[in-house]
Amino acid sequence: MSAAPRIVGFIPARLGSTRFPGKVLAAETGKPLIQHVFEAARRAGSLTRLVIATDDQRVMAAASAFGAEAVLTGVHHPNGTSRIAEAATLCGLSADDVVVNVQGDEPELDPAIIDAAVDSLLSLETSRGAVIGTVAAPLGPEDRAADPNIVKVVRDIHGCAMYFSRSCIPFDRDARGGADAAVLRHIGIYAYRRGFLDTYLAMSPTPLERAEQLEQLRVLQNGYRIGVGLVAAAHAGIDTAEQYQAFVRRHASRS
Repeated sequence: MSAAPRIVGFIPARLGSTRFPGKVLAAETGKPLIQHVFEAARRAGSLTRLVIATDDQRVMAAASAFGAEAVLTGVHHPNGTSRIAEAATLCGLSADDVVVNVQGDEPELDPAIIDAAVDSLLSLETSRGAVIGTVAAPLGPEDRAADPNIVKVVRDIHGCAMYFSRSCIPFDRDARGGADAAVLRHIGIYAYRRGFLDTYLAMSPTPLERAEQLEQLRVLQNGYRIGVGLVAAAHAGIDTAEQYQAFVRRHASRS
């Protein structure tokens, strides 16, 4: 019997964020942002290893200070997926090992979301041919379905993605769809086999990916399947200084 695959979480942590430079090291809570993400992610029961992938020695030093494993990657990666591919090579992962892409700016991440992404891959790759597992949640009370910054996803009856869009999908024309046709918010976490990561990076961007500016559409438009698990609620990422200040206030209220 072959050994069970390793399930390794990678947190890409680029210091040069455009909208909020240096955000992963912002530390008004007493901890750098990346530490909050790491501590949340390591509570996921599915992960056998968790690694920060960064292009900056300052992030490496911060990771070392709070006891996280980190690897130093190149500085010219176009996106986090490309950075994770290099990190997976540096960590010696095999083609069958499972890689989980954990965003480095989500300090309030529920670790159950990581487990749901892994489960959606492992439970659907044999029965439905899924090559990626991801997660969705119902819209929150403050969310607007028409907001293009909220990515929506529709699933088939087996739990695989039919389409992702910035538009409101599905459109329940006569309000007859019920709960099973409710709008679902995509949560940007992905689990995939190390081998498929190489396949993905060898693909060229597709027309739908360019139109919607959603990388996962490259996978669907090339005929691959993505499993989508459901969780009760989404969580907030940090893109701007204002969003970080709101997180600091929430953190203080819980302390």
